[in-house]
Amino acid sequence: MTDILKGPLRAPAQMLQEQSYGGHKSLHDDAEAERLGIKAGPIEGPTHFQQFVPMLYEIWGKAWFERGCLSVHFLNMVFEGEKVRAFVERPAEGATRAKCWAEKEDGTPVLEASATLGPDHGTTLLEERMAKLRPADDLVILEDMKVGMKAPKDEPVRMGPDQHMGNLYPFSLAQKLAVITEPSDWYSDADASPWGRPVIPLEMVSVLANYTGGMANWPVKHPSIGLFADLQMRMIDGPLFVDEDYILRREVVALGASRRAENYWIRTRIFDSTGTKQVAETLLNHGVLKASYPHYPADKLPA
Repeated sequence: MTDILKGPLRAPAQMLQEQSYGGHKSLHDDAEAERLGIKAGPIEGPTHFQQFVPMLYEIWGKAWFERGCLSVHFLNMVFEGEKVRAFVERPAEGATRAKCWAEKEDGTPVLEASATLGPDHGTTLLEERMAKLRPADDLVILEDMKVGMKAPKDEPVRMGPDQHMGNLYPFSLAQKLAVITEPSDWYSDADASPWGRPVIPLEMVSVLANYTGGMANWPVKHPSIGLFADLQMRMIDGPLFVDEDYILRREVVALGASRRAENYWIRTRIFDSTGTKQVAETLLNHGVLKASYPHYPADKLPA
């Protein structure tokens, strides 16, 4: 009989109302969302990652924080006030892959995911999705993007407890911890942490990885509005620590398109402060909404 771990219903907070990029508000602004036919600014997708952490820790223990990977495909937006529950199918004893998903209180699917424990993760859910991408022809917003493009220089980053994380993430770690769905002393108390240092929560790894994203200056046409369609976070020699210096290196690894969006996939490798040892990485599929770009040819927009 399949053993399904089921987390509690949680109502995550929307913290990106003031987010901006490219000189304009993002999809998380209520007015911008409504302009694009969405009822309100949605909860940021990585917030839901945190709900899986207690269950994955139950399965794999401390090693999950050190070598775990959560690979997520988002299915439906969540809005403030809605409740979400996470599920994990417990793997067989000694197995290193688990099926995960999340649903709203009424059963609406929120996301599907694979959780794996390294160093050998096999092929993750997002790597499977990337392998099935068709060639992206006739792009408009992303016509100047090319697979293999790399950010022009290393990006030094750190996350202090009270550090404002910029226009993309207009809040601090301390503010996030005040509303995080799955709190733990490990995120703020060095004495409580098994590693003797406060740990950056899984959902905040995305914040760290995107903190200096503007430095890459990808040739995406603006004004346009994007959203996270897929996101993977992988620890190689984790966890990541609060107030620790890291170096980011980025690369465009895939391009794609759907009926409503053009997509670019960015792999961000996270290195220690020397730049010689990779400790983690993220894989992010940005979906840029065609309808958000005022110069998009009308005959190429979905009916």
